[in-house]
Amino acid sequence: MTAVAVAVAQFAPTADASANIALIGELVRTATARGARVVVFPEYSSYFVDPFDESLAAHAQDVDGPFTQALTSLAEEHVVTIVAGLLERAGDGRRVRNTVVAVDATGVVARYRKLHLYDAFGQRESDWVEPGEIAAPETFTVGGLRFGIMTCYDLRFPEVGRLLVDAGAEAFLVPAEWVRGPLKEYHWRTLVQARAIENTVFVAAADHPPPLGVGLSMIVDPQGVAMAAVGTATDVAVAHLDHAAVERVRRVNPSLSLRRFRVEPRD
Repeated sequence: MTAVAVAVAQFAPTADASANIALIGELVRTATARGARVVVFPEYSSYFVDPFDESLAAHAQDVDGPFTQALTSLAEEHVVTIVAGLLERAGDGRRVRNTVVAVDATGVVARYRKLHLYDAFGQRESDWVEPGEIAAPETFTVGGLRFGIMTCYDLRFPEVGRLLVDAGAEAFLVPAEWVRGPLKEYHWRTLVQARAIENTVFVAAADHPPPLGVGLSMIVDPQGVAMAAVGTATDVAVAHLDHAAVERVRRVNPSLSLRRFRVEPRD
């Protein structure tokens, strides 16, 4: 089994949906030229406005809508799997869903609706976004490596990682818009590394750059060591994720098999 090259693509989505997909295309070309087979983009890649307003619902799409179709075309052209944040239509017509889709040449291979909304640090994501339903994790495999998805604020909830690793994930992909603030860069690095260490998995996390996000998109190994990272620019970083590395770490540190508790949903 060969290593799988994974890229984190850092950029700042805007309220111009066409410009967003054009820039995604450029970053996919850069990532695949560097050998990437999986490219992870930030949360809200299809459309983003700050502060949130009614335009979110106006620009929300179905999972198989134009944004995902454009990703599918790029995935087919470049023989790659693309993971990106999508504004999905919600049931009440007012709020949206904060959804991440994983897309290859065949279409959507996994989708994830953000479970934990960012109602913290003075923000109220739930005023505009409907939380995802509790469901079995959807994972996908590239090159024999199994990937799972969580989104941004989910990093602060270790249970999400436990659910993914129990579903067989060996790498977590984390699209994010990690809002800047006091100590937030420190929180970002620490939590990305912690989720890797405690689950003995790779973590690839893609953020918005400053001034709204912290940037610092990164890929860390199952011991929490940074393998590749982006600073504060629009850019791509690539690392090679080796299934054998997960096995080696788990032989030395079998913490998953030593657990005495399981995760259960709360009403």
